[in-house]
Amino acid sequence: MYPENDITTLRTDLLEMVSHQLTPVAMRYGYSEVPLETNIKWRPLVLVLGNYSSGKSTLINEFLGIEVQATGQAPTDDSFTIITCDENEPEGTPIRVTDHRDGKFLLNDPEYPFEMLKRHGLRFAAHFKLKKVNSPFLKNLAIIDTPGMLDSISERDRGYNYQEVIGDLAQIADLVLVLFDPHKAGTVREAHTSLRDILPTKTFEDRVLYVLNRIDECASMTDLLRVYGTLCWNLSQITGRKDIPMIHLTYSSVEAEKNRRVDDPQAAYLQHLKNQRDDVKKAVLHAPCHRLDNLATFVEVHGERLAHFLEGMISFRKRFRKFRIKSFFTALGGSLVIGAAVWMALFILTPYAGFPFLIQGGSVGLLIAILFIIWMTVIQKYMDDRFMKKCLSQLDLLTPLPNQTRKDSWASIHDLLQSTLTRNKGNYNLSQVMAEYAAVKEIQEQGSREIREALKELNAISLDGSAPLSCPFWAIPADAPDAAKPDAVKNEETH
Repeated sequence: MYPENDITTLRTDLLEMVSHQLTPVAMRYGYSEVPLETNIKWRPLVLVLGNYSSGKSTLINEFLGIEVQATGQAPTDDSFTIITCDENEPEGTPIRVTDHRDGKFLLNDPEYPFEMLKRHGLRFAAHFKLKKVNSPFLKNLAIIDTPGMLDSISERDRGYNYQEVIGDLAQIADLVLVLFDPHKAGTVREAHTSLRDILPTKTFEDRVLYVLNRIDECASMTDLLRVYGTLCWNLSQITGRKDIPMIHLTYSSVEAEKNRRVDDPQAAYLQHLKNQRDDVKKAVLHAPCHRLDNLATFVEVHGERLAHFLEGMISFRKRFRKFRIKSFFTALGGSLVIGAAVWMALFILTPYAGFPFLIQGGSVGLLIAILFIIWMTVIQKYMDDRFMKKCLSQLDLLTPLPNQTRKDSWASIHDLLQSTLTRNKGNYNLSQVMAEYAAVKEIQEQGSREIREALKELNAISLDGSAPLSCPFWAIPADAPDAAKPDAVKNEETH
């Protein structure tokens, strides 16, 4: 049995489930602006965050074996940089940056999963780029380096919404590294916002790795303990967690030797600490192993959120329809009452009382019709607007929120639903939405369960050691030609 073929088959099924069943619904109603599979069809991603002096670039350069990113104490690069492998370079070639691409290329090339970032505008595109490096480290993953987080900068100064970009990238990343340095241990304002508001809603705790970097710059062990305690306190306040997440202590041995910190008597404490640089490196290299599980989670999460989104649309449409029916009969009843009152009043007028009954009835009927039309075309529009405003201001009443899971799901789609309802004003086919809700709900419940069972079987195979899981299945696109697919995938498609 060949697990790598099974893995590729399962990945293909996951992508097909998303592209054929979730994406059409998501794009039809504004849940997503781009196909959902765009976010998961490329290679595993590692997102690197941190303030401008936390050593992100030095860390990346050491992993790649070449100086790819500029380094320095002051902000040196304010761009989001995708660093990926150039697989066209022959083995044995010296490691180097082989290609540069700008943001416009990245945002418009369907090969890359960044189309959803177009919404951040041209200013963002000017601060978005790609570098290809023929480093073996990048064989099965790509790294996203980010601009250093600052304390005083505003969104207007950047020209785009930095936190929204971080959220979009965190959502598709398989691992998020958050770096701190001893001089600003978690106190930078932008870092505070990202950790408190953005990452908890866009990714999962087990995908976030905290690193206290550049610990060799602490004056003494006492200073290091003070910095570590400060970071633990800040993280507990920011994340709201009672338990402190694992914090890796690292420094660049190359930089330490260059600055002669290794020979400094005050830095003798470093001999008693393990530099966890290699642990962080192993965690980054291990990110592809989480890819399949993350794909399954992607299907589960978006299945649940899309179902909740459609549930809100159904609830709103039912309420709106009930309101319109009630309004229709109110308009009809009011017109009849006014028409009857007018008819009775006209009987008092002697000239009108002598008219034939058909003329009297026709005149009153015409009056009733005019009143009804005025109500339905003028007053009803005003009533609909009032109903919309009231409903949108009380959107939480559209769906029951009995537990935290439902609350989290609702929080993630609340603004999307509000935008959709504002845009279409409740004018959509209720029967169609209900049918699509049932299909998405089936994917969420039955499809997710089947995916997890398949993953459990694959894990059991890998634990038995019957075959290595070495196939870079993420590198094989779902629509690849048959010659590029393993036999298991071809057989699956045939049957």
